[in-house]
Amino acid sequence: MSACPTSDAAPGSPPAAVTWLRELVVRDADELGQMAQPHWHLQYDQLSGGPFVGHLQHIQLPGVQLVRESTSHKVRQRGQVGLGGYGFGLPVGRRGELFTSGHAVGSDAIMVGRSQALDMCCPDDFRILAAVVDGQVLTELWQGLFNAELPRWLEAEIALPLGEQRLRELHAALEQVLAAIQAWPAALSDAGQSRLLRDKVLLSLSVALPVQYRADGHDLKSVGARRRVVDKACELMHRESDEPPSILQVCQQVGASPRKLEYCFRDQLAISPARYHRAIRLNAVRRALKTADACGPGVQDLAARWGFFHLGQFATDYRRQFGELPSATLGRAGRMPQVRQGLEQQ
Repeated sequence: MSACPTSDAAPGSPPAAVTWLRELVVRDADELGQMAQPHWHLQYDQLSGGPFVGHLQHIQLPGVQLVRESTSHKVRQRGQVGLGGYGFGLPVGRRGELFTSGHAVGSDAIMVGRSQALDMCCPDDFRILAAVVDGQVLTELWQGLFNAELPRWLEAEIALPLGEQRLRELHAALEQVLAAIQAWPAALSDAGQSRLLRDKVLLSLSVALPVQYRADGHDLKSVGARRRVVDKACELMHRESDEPPSILQVCQQVGASPRKLEYCFRDQLAISPARYHRAIRLNAVRRALKTADACGPGVQDLAARWGFFHLGQFATDYRRQFGELPSATLGRAGRMPQVRQGLEQQ
C-alpha cells in the first residue's frame, strides 16, 4: 500500500483527515466487522443458512467515510462505526425486510443515527451505500447552509422517509463519487481533490435531507418499548453458559409472555426468538473455533459451552447455517480474508 500525507487544513477547520481506500472480499460475516476500519467496533451475527460472502468498499475522505457493502445472508450488525459522527445508510435494490434500531425501513427511506449506536438487521442478498460524517463537519455544514443547529431527529436513530426521487438522486450522487475514486485512486493523495470529493458528498446530503422533520412521538415510544424487550432478551441469549436459558426462562426474566416476545422479535428483527437464539449460539461457537489453537479445546467442548450437547445434531445445524462442518472451521483457524486492493494515506 502506498502512503503520502496531507496537512493543509484551513484555519479554524477540523484537521485534515487521513484518506484511504480499502476493498475486501470475505467468506465470513465476522471479518467484515474486523477488517472494515480499525476504529470501528462491529459484530455481525449470521441469521440465515448457507456459505457467506461479503464485499466491502470503504473510503476515507476528510471528515467523511463512504461505504459500499454487500452481504449474501441475513445478518444483524451491532456496534459503532467511529465516535462523534452521524451515519446515513441507503439500501440498494433490497428484497426483504430491513430494520434499523427496531424501525422498519421503507422503500423510500434512509437509515439515520449516531455513529456509535448502529443496530441493523438486514435481509439476504443485501446491499447498502452509506456515509459517515464527522459531527463537527456536519455541524458546521448545517450552520453555514441553514443557520441552524443540527436537527434533533439526527439523534433518534430512525428510518427517515425522503421520497423515491430524492433517494434516487442521493444514491446517484454518492455512486458518482465512488466511481471517480475507483477510476482515479490517486485523487485521495491530493488534498484539494479529496476535499472536493468530500464536498460533493456533503452537498448531496444537504440537498436530500429535510431541514425540519417531526418524527411520530407515539411511534418512537412504541418502538422503544419493543426494542427494550428484545435487547434484554438478546443480552440473556448472548451469555456464554453450559445451560443457556430456554425461551420460557427468557420470557420469565424479561417479563414478557411468549406471544409478546415472539411479536417483539418479529417486529424488530423479522425472526422468531427461538431461531435467533439458535443462530447467535452457532455464531458464538464459530468465533471460538476460528480462534482456537491446536492444544485448546476441541469442537465438542466448544459446542458444549454454548449449550450444544448432541454433537451430531450440532454438526448438522452448523453445516446448514454456515455451509461447512465445524471441523473445517477449526482447521482454518487464523486465516485472513482476501484483500483485493488498497490505497492508504497516513
